[in-house]
Amino acid sequence: MQDSNPHLEHALAQVRHDLKTPLNQILGYSELLLEEAADLSNTSTSNDLNRIRSASKVLLNLINDQVTSGYLLNPDRVPKQNQDQHPSTLSQQYTTVLPYGHILVVDDQQTNREVLSRMLELCGLKVSQAEHGAEAVAILRDASSDQLPAIDVVLLDVMMPVQDGHATLLEIKSDPVLRHIPVIMISALDELDSVIRCIEIGAEDYLAKPFNPTLLKARLGASLEKKLLRDAEQQHLQQIEATQKRLSKELLDAANYLCSLFPPPTETPLLIDWKHQPCSELGGDAFGYHWIDDNHLAIYLLDVCGHGVGASLLSASAINVIRNGFLPIADMRQPNQVLAAINDMFLMERQNNMFFTLWYGVYDRVTRTLTYGGAGHPDAILRITTSSGTKLEKLPSTGPIIGIMEGMDYDQLSIEVPKDSALVVLSDGCFEVIQQDGSMMDTALFDNYLHQYATDPSALDNWFMQCQQRRGDEILDDDFTIVRIRL
Repeated sequence: MQDSNPHLEHALAQVRHDLKTPLNQILGYSELLLEEAADLSNTSTSNDLNRIRSASKVLLNLINDQVTSGYLLNPDRVPKQNQDQHPSTLSQQYTTVLPYGHILVVDDQQTNREVLSRMLELCGLKVSQAEHGAEAVAILRDASSDQLPAIDVVLLDVMMPVQDGHATLLEIKSDPVLRHIPVIMISALDELDSVIRCIEIGAEDYLAKPFNPTLLKARLGASLEKKLLRDAEQQHLQQIEATQKRLSKELLDAANYLCSLFPPPTETPLLIDWKHQPCSELGGDAFGYHWIDDNHLAIYLLDVCGHGVGASLLSASAINVIRNGFLPIADMRQPNQVLAAINDMFLMERQNNMFFTLWYGVYDRVTRTLTYGGAGHPDAILRITTSSGTKLEKLPSTGPIIGIMEGMDYDQLSIEVPKDSALVVLSDGCFEVIQQDGSMMDTALFDNYLHQYATDPSALDNWFMQCQQRRGDEILDDDFTIVRIRL
């Protein structure tokens, strides 16, 4: 057996294409006319059309048998139409309604386009036509930019002038906007290598002329269902993305609002600064400080259980009450009264079972006395400078957390503050850090750090970065909030 000649194979393929194209047109028109004859009950015309149709099939089989290079697909793989099929049954193969869709038929032969378009319209489909690949790509891009109705499936001929089917398929599948559109290749060619090449490029399926109505309907239906399903998924994803963008904006607005409640750092009459970093979009920490009168400065920091919208709403409500002094039964200069009033106002049974811890202190700058109390909150820390050096004084929070039970009593303590001292009020996220090995960071590390650097201008930022390094992540597991006042 002699080796195949590529030039001969290409020439034979072109001959087969040229011979089979008019026969396919005859077959297509005869089947459409058979449908109309069946509707008119014209038996004589139907018989003549069936003879034409049968003769065309004989010629097609001869071409397949004689004009061959040895690389034809097995004709038995394509179901043959019954030549004696009743016209009304033949008509039903095309009039079965497929899922609605918009089909683009691409073929250089106008007659082929018209026949195929008529078949598809009988199936309830919208059809557009293109004469060659370049025109098809232009139509697809216009449709994708909403200038025309979207194309759902492309029926693409292989052999065409200007731009053939292979090049067109490659351009479609290389375009991120168009690649999702299913493409079914159509051609009078039956070579296996042509089918393989199209499938490798990304064709959804392949149909040989003349079209078997059942196969055409089945493959179009499968492609349409796949495309419609993908469109539904894309629409759903777009809705999800739009919702996420809206929620992200609302969360950002809420975070900005919460941050707007925090007072700015000050330099006079006292030097006050702070570091706040929530572990999620919305945190549960909030803090503040304000002058109750000319001599008394209130300092407070609270930590709501959990994170997110609920915790943030509760922290904003509580901090606003304290900041604006909405506690008529409490003297804002007496921490025990403030804590008791806040507890009764924010009972957890009225706050969706949410509670919070709170540290509240009042500094009298005339007597240099700090009076303070706490509700289940981490101890504040006072770094004191003495003649023998520096030391840390823990200011305990001995009371129960806010919201557990109505009518709770809270203690308050007082301490005289030496000059050049620094008060640090903080949440537990500043020292309860889970390290990369899974262990909890030793709180002694934080105490040692404050002992050395409590008055360093960049101490708060540096400690936050150390916590990140120990955690091994930019985001900590809990809100990080620390306030520093130089007294």
